[in-house]
Amino acid sequence: MEKFKSGFVSLVGRTNVGKSTLLNALVKEKVAITANKVQTTRTAIKAIINNENYQIVITDTPGIHKPKSKLGETMVTTAFTMFSEVDVILFLIDATSTEIGKGDSRILEKIKESGKPCILIINKIDLVKKESLLNLIKIYSNEYDFKAVIPVSAFKKSGIEKIIDELVKILPEGPKYYAEDEYTDQTMRQIAEEIIREKALKFLNDEVPHGIYVEVEKFKNRKTTKGEEIYDIDATIYCIRESHKGIIIGKGGNLLKKIASYARLDLEKMLDTKVNLKVWVKVKEDWQEKDDIVNKFKLK
Repeated sequence: MEKFKSGFVSLVGRTNVGKSTLLNALVKEKVAITANKVQTTRTAIKAIINNENYQIVITDTPGIHKPKSKLGETMVTTAFTMFSEVDVILFLIDATSTEIGKGDSRILEKIKESGKPCILIINKIDLVKKESLLNLIKIYSNEYDFKAVIPVSAFKKSGIEKIIDELVKILPEGPKYYAEDEYTDQTMRQIAEEIIREKALKFLNDEVPHGIYVEVEKFKNRKTTKGEEIYDIDATIYCIRESHKGIIIGKGGNLLKKIASYARLDLEKMLDTKVNLKVWVKVKEDWQEKDDIVNKFKLK
């Protein structure tokens, strides 16, 4: 009889290399928001892959970047703190790279310090030629003895199963840490906050997205007069400037309506029921430096 394997994995990489897209592809559920913006992931999000022979708990960490605020410092600290608590590290890099840049070099140093088994994953292989890919593999393989090097396209879900196969080889025998039907440690309220933030990121440009965070104040299930189930969700998008507030709301409230409409559709899909979503925008200057808010993004 095959022994049951389980363990913890940290997914690390620079900002915008596709960590959240990869995580969602691995779990086959939407557990992390995705956007074509840097620093989309702000906290450590756990995703659980369940199988009759194994349970893999993967944490998607914030992208490594040069911090410019207390929030940024917390995000980077969270990413590196995970290394001491996992069995395996998944190091994700961009296939379009031609050398080891500063961010990736910093991550490599931390991986070396940890001494943990590491799998190198090269994402976005559909964007490069084979020669470039082979050259990149050679450059990184000269720097560290990776347990495996796996080229993938997270967007096209190509090469995903290979990652799971390699993880199962490395992980120790162990118990089930989570129930079989669980695929994330996030609460529904937290997922709702992230979905609303994702839609805001989708429609906002320039520096505005980095200055927002979302808080759900009400998340309540009730029955309508017709006996149908519905969720009442009230949320606030906080931004750091009055000028940003106007941008988020948009002319005649059009952009805010768009953000809320797209978020509601995702929430209804997730909750499998109707959603009554109300979203407001408020200014909270310097929230990125306030401990009571930044502490929410610390590793729990």
